[in-house]
Amino acid sequence: MGAMSVHSDPTEPSDSPHRSGFACFVGRPNAGKSTLTNALVGQKIAITSNRPQTTRHTVRGIVHRPDAQLVLVDTPGLHKPRTLLGERLNDVVRTTWAEVDVIGFCLPADQKLGPGDRFIAKELAGIKRTPKVAVVTKTDLVDPKALAEQLIAVDQLGKELGFEWAEIIPVSAVGGQQVSLLADLLVPLLPEGPTLYPEGDLTDEPEQVMVAELIREAALEGVRDELPHSIAVVVEEMLPREDRPADKPLLDIHANLFIERPSQKGIVIGPKGKRLKDVGVKSRKQIEALLGTPVFLDLHVKVAKDWQRDPKQLRRLGF
Repeated sequence: MGAMSVHSDPTEPSDSPHRSGFACFVGRPNAGKSTLTNALVGQKIAITSNRPQTTRHTVRGIVHRPDAQLVLVDTPGLHKPRTLLGERLNDVVRTTWAEVDVIGFCLPADQKLGPGDRFIAKELAGIKRTPKVAVVTKTDLVDPKALAEQLIAVDQLGKELGFEWAEIIPVSAVGGQQVSLLADLLVPLLPEGPTLYPEGDLTDEPEQVMVAELIREAALEGVRDELPHSIAVVVEEMLPREDRPADKPLLDIHANLFIERPSQKGIVIGPKGKRLKDVGVKSRKQIEALLGTPVFLDLHVKVAKDWQRDPKQLRRLGF
C-alpha cells in the first residue's frame, strides 16, 4: 500500500473530484452582495437564460474553475413582511436557501451588527442543513482592530443563535483582497458533480436578452415611480466594429427603448438628454463587464403605443 500512495501523490490534485453547485449571498441592502458577486465572477461572467432545471432562480453569475463550477443565484431580499406579497417573497427566500448548497451572509465591516442582520441570521439558523459562511465585506474601510472586533461579533452572533459558521471570511471586493480565497473556501462546500453550465461562449440570443435587461434596469433606475414597467428594450443589433485591430475590438450595440406614450419620452431622456446619457454610461459599463469587451452603445427612445396591452407589440418586444 505504501508504494501505491507514493505513486499516486503527484497526480492527486487532478484526481480530486469536480464539484459544482449553487450559492447565494444574503445580507442587508448595501452589504456588498453585488460587488462581491461581480468580483467573484470577474471577467468570466456568464449568465444564461436557458438554465438547467435545477433552479427556478435568477442566475447572477457563474464562477468557472478547473476543479469546480459555482453558480451564484439571486434571492429577493428578506424583510419583515407587512403584506401577503411580502410573506410570499419570504417563502421564496426560505425555499431558495434550502435548495442552494451554501449561503454566504454578507456583513459590512464598517457597520455594527444591527437588528436587520439579526433578523436574517435568525432565519438562517432555521435552515439546518445548508452550510452558512459569514462574509465580512468592505474590510478596506476599517482598521485591523475594528475588523477583529467585527469578526468576533459575527462569531458570537452564530453562537447566540445556536449554529456554527462553516467559515468566517473577511474580504474587500473593491481591493480584490481575498476574493479568490473566498472561492477556495466555498468550493469544498459544494457537492461533487459535473459542470451544470457550458463553459465559455454562450449563444448570442441570451447575450442579447441580458444586454437588453441591463439597459432596461439602468433606464428604470431613476424613474421607477413615474414609469414602473412601461419601458421595453429591444437590442436591434450587436456587431463587432469592422477594421479594428484584433487586440482592440469594439462591439457596436444598437438598442431601442420603447415607451407607451409620447409624454414619457421626456422623462426617459431627461433635461438636455442627461438621463438617457446616464443610462448609456451605466449600462455600458455593465455590458462590458458581462461580455468582457469594449462596447459602443447607441440608444434611441421610441414610442410604441400602449405596448403592454397589444399582443402583436408584446411579441415583437419579446414578451
